[in-house]
Amino acid sequence: MALDELRRLLARHARPDLTTGIDDVLIFRADRPYPPTPTVFGRVLAVVAQGTKRLALGDHVYHYGAGQYLVASVDLPVSSHFTEASPELPGLGVGLNLDPAAVADVLLQAAPGDLPDVGHDAPSGLAVSTAPDELLDAVLRLVRLLDQPRDIPVLAPLVKREILWRLITGEQGAMVRQLGLPDSSLSHIARSVRWIRDNYMQRFLVEEVAQQAAMSVSAFHRNFFAVTAMSPIQFQKQIRLQHARLQLAADADDIGAVSRRVGYGSLSQFSREYRRQFGVPPSQDATRLRTAVTMP
Repeated sequence: MALDELRRLLARHARPDLTTGIDDVLIFRADRPYPPTPTVFGRVLAVVAQGTKRLALGDHVYHYGAGQYLVASVDLPVSSHFTEASPELPGLGVGLNLDPAAVADVLLQAAPGDLPDVGHDAPSGLAVSTAPDELLDAVLRLVRLLDQPRDIPVLAPLVKREILWRLITGEQGAMVRQLGLPDSSLSHIARSVRWIRDNYMQRFLVEEVAQQAAMSVSAFHRNFFAVTAMSPIQFQKQIRLQHARLQLAADADDIGAVSRRVGYGSLSQFSREYRRQFGVPPSQDATRLRTAVTMP
């Protein structure tokens, strides 16, 4: 019954820009199965109320549908889309951005014996689970507040806190708990991910990034792959290609300049890797992107 009410609320409150009247809460709606869209998936809880979503991270593919949730613990380059959606039965989902400081605050209030073991190695940066009734109930109560704007400033922080507790004590609790621990392996890898993302144009030595993460090179490689499903160099390439695609939509006439701006020294290498990633050469994709932008 919670899913039925959640669907009605999400359909009524969905906006084109995904935002809502509650900070850090997003509503996703798709009236048809759009093509996979490359994006950077941040630290978020995403619950599907209707339809089925497909998300690809490197060679890993995740499917999750109504009553399931996905947790992302770091900023990751992914492609994502609803595979089942129609005007009559649109794809509907709700997202909550996860704040590590808020997770840490919840952890401080918990008794040590009530928390899952975080382990020594970093967990995967993405995970899918079936949402228990307690989590769905809390998400529903958070979305209900959109019909009661006066209550949002007081009650939304309390319900968000409950949602974090349900995540911490749930199937993906070890991952969410590491998100709130500044010295956890996941937190160290997350800082490395942010550094590579912010400096994606620069060449770097893996040894230097491992040193910043306070890990040996072998431990860094192992943990980085566990979180992102790719090596640091592969991760940088994904970020570069996503930035290139965004730039091509605005500057489709100079592919060489775009390739240089994102860090490629060789246009042929850029074209080869771009085609492998997006299925078409950059020139052809640029034309398609420009057409999509100018269509009414």
